[in-house]
Amino acid sequence: MVDEPLQWRDGQPWSVRFGDRYFSADNGPAETRHVFLQGNGLATRWASLRPGGCFHVGETGFGTGLNFLCAWQLFRQVAPAGATLVFHSVERWPLARAELQAALALWPALQTEAQALCAAWSPPPSGRLEADFGAVRLALHLGDVTAVLPHWPAATVDAWFLDGFAPARNPEMWSTAVLAEVARCARPGGTLATYTSAGAVRRGLQAAGFQVQRVPGHGRKREMLVAQRAP
Repeated sequence: MVDEPLQWRDGQPWSVRFGDRYFSADNGPAETRHVFLQGNGLATRWASLRPGGCFHVGETGFGTGLNFLCAWQLFRQVAPAGATLVFHSVERWPLARAELQAALALWPALQTEAQALCAAWSPPPSGRLEADFGAVRLALHLGDVTAVLPHWPAATVDAWFLDGFAPARNPEMWSTAVLAEVARCARPGGTLATYTSAGAVRRGLQAAGFQVQRVPGHGRKREMLVAQRAP
């Protein structure tokens, strides 16, 4: 597994491979909270978990781990004692530890979670990285999303974060085959959110069996997509 080459532009991490930034230039954590946490209604859903309950998030594109850290922080704040979050993500090009630390150092409010993630960060050449943080567990699958998702069990993901670089720059991540696998892995009634409102993505999700809505996006993005798997 080759580490992702990273550049810094205007104080933001930038992917050389995809020619795109890792998160919003306006406010990365705010975008994550708006798009993925609010878009999936997670504060209410996690607060309503039973003690001992388990919630599964699926993500395409781990990147700097910002989405994971924001989800971890919110889960710790609202979930009842004894509940568990299992965060499944896919990443073909993991960052080196030093670059991960540098990227996450931008967010002082997330440093408790960031430092724990960086301490556990040792992605193997293949397979997956598993890290247990108590009430929150990470299962990071290393490889191409088209090869990884077919091996995930069906109907197990409660909420999807469709991330990754923009569809125009990384179209394979948003292909109809990938969206069909996302639908297969979603529980009946499971939800999905993504920052993009691209027509091809919306049509692909609908074809896969999701009920899709356009809703206001974050910052300069006028619209984003949220969806629910048909019961």
